[in-house]
Amino acid sequence: MLDTALIATAIGLIVTAYLFGSLSSAIFVCRAFNLADPRSEGSKNPGATNVMRIGGKLPAALTLLGDLLKCTIPMWAAQYLGAPAEIVLLTGFAAFLGHLYPVWFGFEGGKGVASYFGILLGISPIACALCALFWLGGYKLTKTSALGAVALFIAAPVIVYMTEQSVTQSLIICVLSIWSAYRHKENFSRLIKGEELRFNGKS
Repeated sequence: MLDTALIATAIGLIVTAYLFGSLSSAIFVCRAFNLADPRSEGSKNPGATNVMRIGGKLPAALTLLGDLLKCTIPMWAAQYLGAPAEIVLLTGFAAFLGHLYPVWFGFEGGKGVASYFGILLGISPIACALCALFWLGGYKLTKTSALGAVALFIAAPVIVYMTEQSVTQSLIICVLSIWSAYRHKENFSRLIKGEELRFNGKS
């Protein structure tokens, strides 16, 4: 028999998470600091890396924090309400989709790395920390966020399985990796050509 209360709670959490994820930290932070719109400057991506190029470390850090928490907070809320692990993860996934395809900004959003970390944090702080090390290692090789993302997308499904022993969670993270990698396709193309922007704005 279907648990109508659980279904209603799940739908409410997922819809709210999507709307919350649709809030663009990069755009709000740039407006607060009177900076150029990140959608029209630098790489034209409303994410922390581009905000770093436009406005420096503090605006970038605030953008990163906002993009991360927009996934973690809905997951924490779902956990607080006693939702099953699968619903908690779907809540984070909905916020992630909101970041990529925000209803408030014409469905043109960021590429999802910080929000990806937000989901990992909601699953396991240990898994999140280990994945951050892989991202950092990839970034250190070329000073490009895209290469850090490659290392993250490969490592995260394995790390989540090792820390959580959950095939379901690992498979969902694998889907997130593929989705985020697709969003980075232009970055990967520029990396191959040696044209990808670094944090200092140079290729």
